[in-house]
Amino acid sequence: MRWSEFAVKECVDVSNGEKLGSFAAADMEFNPMTGKIEGILLETARGTWLKKNARHLALSWAMIKKIGPEIVIVDTHSEKR
Repeated sequence: MRWSEFAVKECVDVSNGEKLGSFAAADMEFNPMTGKIEGILLETARGTWLKKNARHLALSWAMIKKIGPEIVIVDTHSEKR
């Protein structure tokens, strides 16, 4: 899957059903030795709509449980970072 396809999906937490945000403005964390994706830094929908008040959530790749056609299901309680 290309990042352009992944970026349009919404992120939903399976533990509480909360919509966490979109991957459109997310950053990826790579392992410099292997080049593999280790995690995603997601700008969450929590807080106000102002960018200066936006919060970020670090998701490890292991937290992603299912990638669907429109949403990505994550479990934020499966691994603490």
